[in-house]
Amino acid sequence: MSLAQLINLRKVYQMAAGVEVTALRDVSLTVEEGQYMAIMGPSGSGKSTLLNLLGCLDRPSSGHYILGGEDVSALSDSELSAVRGRRIGFVFQSFNLIPQLTALDNIEVPLFYQQVPRRERRRRSAELAERVGLGSRARHKPMELSGGEQQRVAIARALANDPLIILADEPTGNLDSRTGQEILAIFDDLSSRGRTLIIVTHDESVGRRTHGIVRVADGLVVSHDKN
Repeated sequence: MSLAQLINLRKVYQMAAGVEVTALRDVSLTVEEGQYMAIMGPSGSGKSTLLNLLGCLDRPSSGHYILGGEDVSALSDSELSAVRGRRIGFVFQSFNLIPQLTALDNIEVPLFYQQVPRRERRRRSAELAERVGLGSRARHKPMELSGGEQQRVAIARALANDPLIILADEPTGNLDSRTGQEILAIFDDLSSRGRTLIIVTHDESVGRRTHGIVRVADGLVVSHDKN
């Protein structure tokens, strides 16, 4: 079943002195439920813009984005924020954890904004911490955790609201090879459980682990190959 669909999506940025920069040009793409997809391309190709649009962090200049049956292309900022909170889970290269909070508290943050009762937040965050292998480290703050442990926290946080899609931007970029493999194994496991995952990566070996690679160049999808 189609979970997300981009239809003739175009993104133009207005720069100083009236200069326009076209980051995406009439991109059409379908993401099926349970798909594990990599987006690859050189710097400046448009892949980060594509991820921002998929994650409802930005809206297209033209075209349509259908997410879970809803056209989110022209929603207001507050409406987009609500969609992000309910339907999108983000995993970033730099983890983006709140340093003053423990791992458990960081996992709870999306649930807090969705006004989930405290007891249920705590139960769900502890369950997710176990699922990603944090174990006894769950009550430590980010500065007390390794890079791999921080990324595990970020993955658990992305799962907290049971999102339609998990988006990961270079999730192993700040990790050594061994730790990166451990994090990718978590993504593989999530995929095997039916989660829909989209990963932006420069690493061909990461791309080959997915169901298929979407290659972007000069603002265009130039290929979409299945693995």
